[in-house]
Amino acid sequence: MDIDIFDGFFRGKRVLVTGHTGFKGSWLSIWLRELGAEVVGVGLDPATERDNFVLSGIGGKIKADIRADIRDGEKMKEIFAEYRPEIVFHLAAQPLVRLSYEIPVDTYATNVMGTINVMEAIRATDSVKVGVMITTDKCYENKEQIWGYRENEPMGGYDPYSSSKGAAEIAIASWRRSFFNPERYSEHGKSIASVRAGNVIGGGDWALDRIIPDCIRALEAGKPIDIRSPKAIRPWQHVLEPLSGYMLLAKRIWESPTEYCEGWNFGPRAESISNVWEVASRVVEDYGSGSLRDLSDPNALHEAKLLMLDISKAKFRLGWEPRMNIDQTVALTVDWYRRYTTEPVYNLCTSQIQEYINK
Repeated sequence: MDIDIFDGFFRGKRVLVTGHTGFKGSWLSIWLRELGAEVVGVGLDPATERDNFVLSGIGGKIKADIRADIRDGEKMKEIFAEYRPEIVFHLAAQPLVRLSYEIPVDTYATNVMGTINVMEAIRATDSVKVGVMITTDKCYENKEQIWGYRENEPMGGYDPYSSSKGAAEIAIASWRRSFFNPERYSEHGKSIASVRAGNVIGGGDWALDRIIPDCIRALEAGKPIDIRSPKAIRPWQHVLEPLSGYMLLAKRIWESPTEYCEGWNFGPRAESISNVWEVASRVVEDYGSGSLRDLSDPNALHEAKLLMLDISKAKFRLGWEPRMNIDQTVALTVDWYRRYTTEPVYNLCTSQIQEYINK
């Protein structure tokens, strides 16, 4: 299977992934393993027994599968010192907007101090050359504007989740200037970048309050799909799209350490920006059954109605662009959920990576 679009770059590289037990982290770990990387995963227990991490068995296929909390800074330094990674992908986070209203302090402790702890572990470990810090498109001060946000626009965030990611971005920029300054690269030998992606969907996500898992749970139970924010417009993309961008960025930074250590957007094509109702309707069509029910509540907790990213920078400077439109994105996602109960999930994931690359 030829899924190496990175020219053998990751083969033999020591790569540490925080949040490898999560949705994006499990897919990244599978892809990196297939590329021949020595993957060390650091994360909490997976949320459910049906998570992609559990069903794929990726934890037993990588170099090390470690349970640790990024809020424990000394533990992070110990893990980094033991495994001596060369590249770090930091995905561990409290990733849910609505949950952040219930646990705002934990959200900040994980998303801000956890990120700082990972950067401090990078700083303390001489083997690390590249750090790719994953935040979110919600880190921008959202004015509900109809054009996409560019990387140099102000950080912000209404809810605790979004604002914690904005704060993490400010911390990343501070650490880059203070400790990983590209002008002093010869002294420290490290480069860090931050990456921001939109609403990511794909197989093996069972998180609460996310549209695809909500759809699949309802479909499997034979119930109508309840839609909370039918008119909310999002930049939908398959999980493999931003992951391909993160990995390409790591390669570019490794090759040119002072050129790419900054913030980057990885979003879908403009025509993939759709509202929640449209995406759920596509899920029902691809799944072959089901119905939708509008449960919008005018008094619900605030969530952004419109949020889009400008991906011009990644397109022109990295040579990255999305491979799939919204129909292909939803179809590949639903395909996973239709097959996961009857096929080996690791093989299902690698076949979908191959299918994605062939787009």
